Amino acid sequence: MNMSKLVYIASPLSGDVERNLDFARQACRHAISQGATPFAPHLLYTQMLDDSDPAERQLGIDMGNQMLKLCEELWLCGDRVSAGMEGERKLAESLGIPVLQISAEEIQEIEIS
Repeated sequence: MNMSKLVYIASPLSGDVERNLDFARQACRHAISQGATPFAPHLLYTQMLDDSDPAERQLGIDMGNQMLKLCEELWLCGDRVSAGMEGERKLAESLGIPVLQISAEEIQEIEIS
């Protein structure tokens, strides 16, 4: 069985949340098109936690950080690095996990064949 690289997808969430969630889905499709297995905590945990509740937001961050420890790379997606993404970058760097910057333009031109 061909096992693909597990990558943690980080992209902005706050602000225009619906648009940012759409972009996160595009970022995951980009990862899939590159042969990777994406994990995007902000797509998963916002389905069950209230990001506007500080305690639930922190729980989602903490669970995401646990998953980041299992990933082979962190992909910072888009042209803006949010405070949350900066925290993920610092954790990845402290763990020796490679960090890649993927532009919005690169993500938005992807098609999966």
